[in-house]
Amino acid sequence: MIIEILFFLSLSIQSYEDPIRLFERIRAGDKEAFKNFYDRNQSALFSFLLSKGLDRTTAEDLIQQAFLIIWEKRKQIDPARSLRSYLFTTAYNRMLNHFRDRKDMESEFAFVLSSEEKNPEEMAVQSEAIRNMHNVLANMPERRRSVFEFCYLKGFSHKEAASAMNISVKTIENHMALALKELREALKYYSK
Repeated sequence: MIIEILFFLSLSIQSYEDPIRLFERIRAGDKEAFKNFYDRNQSALFSFLLSKGLDRTTAEDLIQQAFLIIWEKRKQIDPARSLRSYLFTTAYNRMLNHFRDRKDMESEFAFVLSSEEKNPEEMAVQSEAIRNMHNVLANMPERRRSVFEFCYLKGFSHKEAASAMNISVKTIENHMALALKELREALKYYSK
């Protein structure tokens, strides 16, 4: 999980194509736009599924299923709906089906983070990295932390966050750039 977090944080802030325009291109069958959508969302979706207790292989399978559903149903998806939200909802529903169908899993343990694949050293490094990330977030100015939570943790687009917070999209972009810079700096020693 930490690798995915570090990967996302190591990425530079890019000026992304408007999500509505990207969705229009995907609906029209533009494979390059779909690849762009995949590249933007795969890592965050993978981290989300891992945090819900899935092992890496199952998470990867569910991600592929979710993206395949998006591609196959691209013309039926409501254009007014956030495609990213639709993706996460689809993957989440697939995950619930997976837990329901697993006979060997106790329902009370369905959302426990799996640590079967990690050795004690990896777990210690991961815990330290997560602790450092929480410290950086706790010490950020309140507005910057709120912007990061809206855009990264809650999955809002910059435009949606700007509207919700009653500030400009440019202010959102600036706060996200500064938040990611702080997080990359704090976590640079944990990347492999």
